[in-house]
Amino acid sequence: MEETRMVVLETAEKEDMGEFIEKLQEAFAVAVVENFGSWEGGPIPADEDIWQSVNAPGAAVFHILYEGKRVGGVVVSIHPDTNHNSLEFFFISPEYHSRGLGRAAWRAVEERYPDTLVWETVTPYFEIRNIHFYVNKCGFHIVEFYNPGHKDPHTPMEEEIPGGELLFRFEKEMGILQNR
Repeated sequence: MEETRMVVLETAEKEDMGEFIEKLQEAFAVAVVENFGSWEGGPIPADEDIWQSVNAPGAAVFHILYEGKRVGGVVVSIHPDTNHNSLEFFFISPEYHSRGLGRAAWRAVEERYPDTLVWETVTPYFEIRNIHFYVNKCGFHIVEFYNPGHKDPHTPMEEEIPGGELLFRFEKEMGILQNR
């Protein structure tokens, strides 16, 4: 069931960031605990990683709303000079999973940035739910596998998180590019 008509993006204000970060970390921690058992380390992702993304040039931060309630969030990095944009963080709170809200929210992001030629994102290898979502629901393709022998040139390895050194990079070429 896809509940697209009720999903909207709302710009997150500075005063919302504490709650936004807390909800993002809660959603991300679920997969780590499911795959590796209890987690005694710090928040996932670390506060400084989130702040770096939300404060980067071209960053846009949105709450995902469903029927007026905040059910998730998204951080994108927009590069109007190249129109090669990246999805930095994307989450739907676990209590709202399996309702089609993630797909509807991603569609809203694509509609907000129609000049995008290529979207890019990265996710850990163990995030089966994310991999399924990006590939099968949103049309991304896996284009690279980062590991200790082939490191992500843009970010340090997150070895403090189990499996954090093994990441898939995804790209989605948009229709604009495909029609040229």
